[in-house]
Amino acid sequence: MDKTDIAIIGQGPAGLSAAIYTARAGLKTTVLGCDPKVAGNYDIDNYFGFPESITGQELIELGCKHAQKFGAELRCEKVLSVYQNADGRFDIKTDQSELSSRALILATGVSRVRPGIKNISEYEAKGVSYCVSCDGFFYKNKKVLVLGEGIFAANQALELKNYTPHITICTQGKKEKISDDYNALLQKQNIPVLPGKVKELSGDKFLEKAVFEDGKTMDVDGIFLAMGEASSLDFAYSLGITTRGIFIEADHEQRTNIPGVFAAGDCVGRFLQISVAVGEGAIAGHSAISYLKELSG
Repeated sequence: MDKTDIAIIGQGPAGLSAAIYTARAGLKTTVLGCDPKVAGNYDIDNYFGFPESITGQELIELGCKHAQKFGAELRCEKVLSVYQNADGRFDIKTDQSELSSRALILATGVSRVRPGIKNISEYEAKGVSYCVSCDGFFYKNKKVLVLGEGIFAANQALELKNYTPHITICTQGKKEKISDDYNALLQKQNIPVLPGKVKELSGDKFLEKAVFEDGKTMDVDGIFLAMGEASSLDFAYSLGITTRGIFIEADHEQRTNIPGVFAAGDCVGRFLQISVAVGEGAIAGHSAISYLKELSG
């Protein structure tokens, strides 16, 4: 497993800004993530210093070069899970590698994809969950459905094997994006992938059935949502970070309630602007540097 001082999840304005500060301070910095949503071919005309405007793609490319100038390592890898081990380090699993970090900065923006189930809120905490490491234990030997179309869903389903053999993945009507390697792992573990879409849930006090668009039903005790890619909110659930709705709680120094974990940018839910994300990234980077200095004593 690779080791780094600071792992930054998210290669957008907040993540790259943080990387510039941490790498410039001489800390081994690893940025995980691919092109963010902001990296598009459209003009940004309200960002300081660019009166003639600049495209999102150009701004991100400049940010990448700036962070790399100071030695930050940028990896185009999708993070699947993050856990804190007994030594206090953060173990990160991506679609390509594993990494251990002394500090962590979450800067993935807000990307949770809702599944389109009309009464899903009625069953949250009554059978619907967002975190296998948090709630998997409660579904020992029970029937579980994982909603998602990609590697994130596949990884969550495989993790559920620690608790139950009765697992099915449903792509929720989306095109399957699970890699060949992960499909092979799913087949080996006898985890089927269904192309259907759940439209409604039913049950008395707790979840009992999933109702599909074609009218068919499936007996289920639990549903885990893992659509799209893992977001900062998913990592917050697994690490025990305090949240506010879909956003992460962070103080004025971008610290979360978990020592060594910082958050910046859209995922903290303040003024969702690039300039704010860059500023928060700088603060998160500075706070992470101070944290590691205190840790080293």
